[in-house]
Amino acid sequence: MAETLTILYQDEHLLAVNKPTGLLVHRSPIDRHETRFALQLVRDQIGRRVYPVHRLDKPTSGALLFALTPDIARQLGQQFEQHQVRKTYVAVVRGLCEGEGVIDHPLREEIDACADMRTDKSSQPAITHYKHLASVELPYCVDKYPSSRYSLVRCHPLTGRKHQIRRHLKHINHPIIGDAKHGKGRHNRLFQQQLDCHRLLLAATELCFTHPQTQESIQLTAPLEQDFYQLLQRFGWEKYIPHHWAPGNQDRIE
Repeated sequence: MAETLTILYQDEHLLAVNKPTGLLVHRSPIDRHETRFALQLVRDQIGRRVYPVHRLDKPTSGALLFALTPDIARQLGQQFEQHQVRKTYVAVVRGLCEGEGVIDHPLREEIDACADMRTDKSSQPAITHYKHLASVELPYCVDKYPSSRYSLVRCHPLTGRKHQIRRHLKHINHPIIGDAKHGKGRHNRLFQQQLDCHRLLLAATELCFTHPQTQESIQLTAPLEQDFYQLLQRFGWEKYIPHHWAPGNQDRIE
């Protein structure tokens, strides 16, 4: 049976799916061995061409939006470029990340060995709002302390730089658990060995934008994957998130 993705919203102009962790949006020279791509899966699933209008990192799960025509793709792309799309993420981070705040820290485009060397290497404005939702203390010694603390945070990136949330949370010394590139290996290993968690704990849970054709406000919710939600339950954190983020809930809120 062909693999399919959960459709969050679909009409004659656009479509949104809930991308699982570990799935690339489209082909990339960085992951030449990969054979599964959200773009191809969605195309095969609905039987027509689709156009991605934004990106999610391979290890990040959540709401992924496609246009069904080049013109709609252009209009949605403009909304993203002009910061008119409200994106909500949830993450589990190292340490006690108390309160809320704004991370206003410019970022340079990350260059990899396969990237076009003409890419602009200057720093670009990058802003992320974050808010603490819950914390837990685990009886495991990772650093110099006998226990380790972790927090659940909600993030709203106001700009769209590559790996922005991951890099910004690292910047304030609260890296995301499971982040092999920007995180802390010892804490990642603790979650793997003690909690059987082998993923990046970052998910795009909500996406709010203006429909390019009808001009109505569309708010999409991408429920968390089961493994992510079970970890929240283990920490007693499920009561700190909206009920429609739980697996099995698939609400379209207008």
